[in-house]
Amino acid sequence: MKKPALHVEVNFTPFQIDEMQLKDRTVVIIDVLRSCTTISMALQNGAKEIIPAKNIETAMRISTGLDSAVTLRGGERNGKMIEGFNLGNSPHEYTEAAVNGKTIILLTTNGTKVMAGSRLARRAFLASFVNLSAVVLSLREIGDSFTIICSGKESRFSLEDAVCAGRIVNALGAHKDVQLALDDGATAASGLDKAFGKNIPKMLHQCEHGQYLASIGFERDLDLCGKIDSIPVVPSLAGGVFKKWKPLAITLAVPAPAVKSTASKSSSNKK
Repeated sequence: MKKPALHVEVNFTPFQIDEMQLKDRTVVIIDVLRSCTTISMALQNGAKEIIPAKNIETAMRISTGLDSAVTLRGGERNGKMIEGFNLGNSPHEYTEAAVNGKTIILLTTNGTKVMAGSRLARRAFLASFVNLSAVVLSLREIGDSFTIICSGKESRFSLEDAVCAGRIVNALGAHKDVQLALDDGATAASGLDKAFGKNIPKMLHQCEHGQYLASIGFERDLDLCGKIDSIPVVPSLAGGVFKKWKPLAITLAVPAPAVKSTASKSSSNKK
């Protein structure tokens, strides 16, 4: 018997998304530069959980009720670490020595607002290039229709998030046992991946937000964020916190999409 098609919606910004629209939906949140990459890195390096916060007041209120010995505040405003916080939003900061066993309250300019606003979703995954295959296989495993939300840049379109959304659509659709029904956003995202996804590291260096991060000293982060499948962890939201999604029952191998990415040489620039 033929499986029903999975309906895929892609929103290029969170601007018009209402929390109630996400109720009981499977949601994939993308913020390539950098919060989704950073959270994946933190969980890979042993963080207990990550709590997304909408604003500084919320982050401070949450932290007052937690044990300061095992709690860290991380995040940024306009790319730079918030004064009084323990960590910024560079994935390089979230080492095992820094985060193992810790609860992290994270606040970022774009991504964590969308994350905190997805609390009513049936499930919410975080996706970026570093965990792309793991996310695709998780979506294949659960077999639900889903909504992709690109965090964008201050409620505006961002190329890197849109290309990542398209790569998810193209990679999932490459599985012969998966039938997809795409909305206009998903169709457009698929095309953007084919047009701009030939060299992911190069695209991250050329996109608007990538250029800004490089200008304030975070060029090294762009190389890390462009390493496809380097962090095979799927952050999953439950009870307002992100933890690792259950181990996948199938191997982490995705059929090559129509457009292949190419590896870049590691940057020698320092933060």
